[in-house]
Amino acid sequence: MHWLLSLDTALFDFINRALANPFFDWLMPRLSGYGLPWLAAVVLAVLAVLIWGSPRLKLCALLLVLVVSVGDGLIVNTVKKSVLRPRPYVTQPDARLYLTDTHDFKVGAGYLAPRPDGSLPPQANRRSMPSAHAANNFAVAMVVFLFYRRRGWLLFLFAGAVAFSRVYNGVHYPSDVLAGAILGAGYAVALTVALRSVWNFAGRKVFPAWHARLPDLMNPPKTWEKSEIGNQKSEIEWLHLGYGVIVLALVARWIYLASGPLNLSGDEAYQWTWSKHLALSYYSKPLGIAFLQKLGTVIGGDTEFGVRFCSPLIAAIMGFMVLRFLAREASPRTAFWALIAMLATPLLSVGSVLMTIDPPLVLCWLAGTFAGWRALQPDAKTRDWLLAGLAIGLGFLCKYTAALQLVCWGIYFALQPAARGHLRKAGPWLALGVFALGTLPVIIWNTQNHWVTLIHVAGNAELDKHWEPTLKYFWEFLGAQAGLLNPVFFFAMLWASVAVWKYRKEKPLWLFLACMGAPLFFGYWLFSLHSRVQGNWPVAAIPPLFCLGALYWQTRPVAAKRLLIAGLLLGLPVVALMHDTGLTKLFAAKLPGDVDIAHRSRGWRETALVVEAERQQFDPGAFIIADGYGTTGLYSFYSPAARSAVGSPTPLVYCFLGQVPSSQFYFWDEYDYRKHRVGQNAVYVDHVEYYKLEPGWLWKWLQGQPVGYREIPAPKAAPEFLTAQFESVTNLGLREIPIDDGRIFHRVQLYGCYRLK
Repeated sequence: MHWLLSLDTALFDFINRALANPFFDWLMPRLSGYGLPWLAAVVLAVLAVLIWGSPRLKLCALLLVLVVSVGDGLIVNTVKKSVLRPRPYVTQPDARLYLTDTHDFKVGAGYLAPRPDGSLPPQANRRSMPSAHAANNFAVAMVVFLFYRRRGWLLFLFAGAVAFSRVYNGVHYPSDVLAGAILGAGYAVALTVALRSVWNFAGRKVFPAWHARLPDLMNPPKTWEKSEIGNQKSEIEWLHLGYGVIVLALVARWIYLASGPLNLSGDEAYQWTWSKHLALSYYSKPLGIAFLQKLGTVIGGDTEFGVRFCSPLIAAIMGFMVLRFLAREASPRTAFWALIAMLATPLLSVGSVLMTIDPPLVLCWLAGTFAGWRALQPDAKTRDWLLAGLAIGLGFLCKYTAALQLVCWGIYFALQPAARGHLRKAGPWLALGVFALGTLPVIIWNTQNHWVTLIHVAGNAELDKHWEPTLKYFWEFLGAQAGLLNPVFFFAMLWASVAVWKYRKEKPLWLFLACMGAPLFFGYWLFSLHSRVQGNWPVAAIPPLFCLGALYWQTRPVAAKRLLIAGLLLGLPVVALMHDTGLTKLFAAKLPGDVDIAHRSRGWRETALVVEAERQQFDPGAFIIADGYGTTGLYSFYSPAARSAVGSPTPLVYCFLGQVPSSQFYFWDEYDYRKHRVGQNAVYVDHVEYYKLEPGWLWKWLQGQPVGYREIPAPKAAPEFLTAQFESVTNLGLREIPIDDGRIFHRVQLYGCYRLK
């Protein structure tokens, strides 16, 4: 092996240094550089092919997207994390490296010197084997070659030039690009052949009409026979395709969670501690989230995958319900594209991987909506009303917002005289009784705890605040919803919600769906005139309004097609970035940790380990006090020593306790450190707010230049409540927490606390 490594190094030196010349210095960085213009050109080209291309071009483009996304995200990155080979500019002191911030080559790796705090810059943490550039380009070349044979080989020359540029630019060894080329071409062939085999086997059974039109994926007809597009068999196959998308999305999300790209958020970790203390209710939320997390961790263990196991499953059930409902009330094709639109909606996409109280609420709200519509039909049975009441009751056990669905029902009965006849029957009142039973656990717990939940919820809504009408939060809510719901789909949803009034008599289903969503959504919007409304609060209204939008825009096919294309173009890249913010490196660089949209779910494992190391150095027998309930849950989850103590009589991590309840920890006796830890030392951890970046940082970031801060906050003095609870407190300093690529995601101020009074 030694001679292979020597040969690899010698070839690198020859290409990187001996072949250096001004022309290559200009050309090679451009072959390697994937900037914003390049990315935009590729996206537009793929979209143009999918819209106007021939059947062969469309299939080739779809396979290219699939092969590159799966190969780069799953195969190449997995190999890199397994091999962990450093880049040549780290190990070769004479390597010539192209620097994107100066647009020049630099000889030597001196700029990789450790920082003042001893850490290395992000470039030192990047891995070399295999080359993703080589793998992706050779995968593209292979797919095109399989479709076009003679013309496809030209792309191999371009792929080879890109691979050569990676060595010339000093970022890969020759063996890295060779391995990438073989790997990329190999998985391109394997995936293409596998898909072809699956289509030949399953296509005849699941999609017989489509298979008759396309018997071979690699040899499509020159044109589609448009006469077959609208027939009944083809429409049914849209339903089958929707089932396939739901299953694939479920499996993909479970795989995504199992790979661990995101840490838990503060709320998820906090509610994970609830699952270790099952109860009838909790300080701020009902019992549903605790039992769901308990179920997930029984299946997947105390891991991110276990905590979030139920969220993708809930999203799959909800997708199945929407698909079946719209297929019945509209058409399978409309149902399928509504499902795809939901996948391109950021708020719903985030809810499919994060396990908060919102996913089960949305599922129950939607189930109550569909069961309620069934109960309103002439041939309905009492059980339909019972199912509707059960859904709303279960929703209440997940989030108190579910009770507002009763208000939506009241509005519907007020606006639809024909439906009021049901109020003279037992069904609606039985449903109300079932819902009332669902509130009992919360009522019982609160009667035992002085109705603390009611006080907390009122405080969150700022109902005790004097009302001074303001448009500040009104426009903030509008902007947040447009971003979270995809601006295009948000516009389409609002338009349908308003336009339905014209059709309220002839389209009772439209009115019903509007009543199940619009009062909640517009109610929160109006409430923003009073105080700030969080972007996720009206989320339960979104699926019913999306269904309404699908039904409304189906009657306007030309406008619907344009809106759908625009929404997918805008939404899918945003959803991809939300799942992996590192994708920004395709057109600029990775975002600074202070503004990365994933900073609430990144870096917590590293933070907990730093805190534990500081505790061991300060006093191995000390306990930890966190500054909030979220960080208490996070340090408890990610510190091995603390995790093993969760649920025991002596936990290691505590939440700071005041004189009045502020979290669920106040109600658990074992978390009263003032009672059980008297005379002991502690480390208090104060999470520092994210630093504000310098003005104009966005432009610098797009150019690949280093980004600085507007100001660095002065060190904090010891909080007064610490000095009141301990005999003495000393400042242990600020710790910056980098993740594996060197970006700073969190900062914590540590205090050593001596002898609890």
